[in-house]
Amino acid sequence: MSNKIDVKNIAADYESMVKPDKVHTSLYSNPEIFEEELDKIFNNTWVWVGHESEVPEVGSYKTAMIGRHSVIVSRDRKRNIHVLLNRCRHRAATVCEGKKGKTKSFMCPYHGWGYSLDGALRAIPKPEEYEGVFDKSELPLISLRFETYQGLIFATFKEDIQPLEEFLGGAKKWIDLFVKQSGGFPLKVLGDHRFRFPGNWKIQLENTTDAYHFPIVHKSFVSSVDEQTADIFDFLDGEGHVEDLGNGHSVMVMIPELVDLEHDLEAPIPERFQDLADELAAEGHSDLEVRRMVRAVGGSGFNLNLFPNVACSMAFFRVLAPVSVNETEIHHVALGGEGAPAAFNQMRLRLHEHFQGPMGFGTPDDAEAWERVQKGSQAGNEEWILLNRGQNHLTTSPDGNVSGAVCSETGMRAAYQQWKKMMIA
Repeated sequence: MSNKIDVKNIAADYESMVKPDKVHTSLYSNPEIFEEELDKIFNNTWVWVGHESEVPEVGSYKTAMIGRHSVIVSRDRKRNIHVLLNRCRHRAATVCEGKKGKTKSFMCPYHGWGYSLDGALRAIPKPEEYEGVFDKSELPLISLRFETYQGLIFATFKEDIQPLEEFLGGAKKWIDLFVKQSGGFPLKVLGDHRFRFPGNWKIQLENTTDAYHFPIVHKSFVSSVDEQTADIFDFLDGEGHVEDLGNGHSVMVMIPELVDLEHDLEAPIPERFQDLADELAAEGHSDLEVRRMVRAVGGSGFNLNLFPNVACSMAFFRVLAPVSVNETEIHHVALGGEGAPAAFNQMRLRLHEHFQGPMGFGTPDDAEAWERVQKGSQAGNEEWILLNRGQNHLTTSPDGNVSGAVCSETGMRAAYQQWKKMMIA
């Protein structure tokens, strides 16, 4: 049986493009496939748009993307959250261009139509010209269905979709563990930074559960930390694993002892965090509180991939937004604790900057690798992307899921099987 695919007709043959152990290179570079992905995937599933802490007060808002659709996440005067299509009902101009902030209303800059925080149309210049034409109540900003889990907000264009918790399925357990990294306080977004790389969105999706690249791509990061920390990140031969959680979700456990941050709080405090522990103790926090915060400050020992656009990655949210077939925008969202001591949140930010920041030791190297994948994938049109590492050494996890070694490509295979399911549907 030939592995060749007619690339001219490839967009109509998704079944042949995704094999159990590989995917066709055209998934990275075919613009027709990309356009169908926006519709069949991003318009037809739950997509992460924010965290409740990003809209904490009346009038708070943030903007986000669902595929190419700009949306506003807002909190109204009754403190209810809304996810609104960022499009005036008159002539389609966006009514909000800010990344985040506070406002009393949204106004179209083109003709001045004004909308309240819940999307209701409140004001129209020269309303007498519309007398008998329509009623303002008929033209609010379009509201999207949304649901939340542990403060994570997901929205969808699909009205008859399964409930969010059902979609998350086996990932819920890991979200519950992830939110413990706020040190005993409610999880809070501390800020974010954004960048674009010249590559397909699925390249980044794969990266979240790819431990295989870590000692190669992140050699500069490992060389920048103390010996104790370097030993922690030497996990390829450790007891970690990658688990298929269903619906395209997966988890990569790199540091098993840091999966549950409230377990074994009596363990010795790492030397690199001793100064933080001393500072927190001097502020009057109990020994238990200090240990909980110190244990949580470096993040969880796993990366959780939530298909299709967000990862709970050790200590931060990584959000992807597809721009074009060969361009993707990435948001790295720093996390801390609401009401937590300043020293705890500051340490979280410094650690975030050290790896994820634009001058950090991790993300710039990742982005270089992603760019090279995109560039190399366009060399030839009959080639395949291999996803077969670890496929003959799979086990069943305690939760009954397919599981492989920490350096296996189990998570990638899970994501592409969900991709194929949705593209065929």
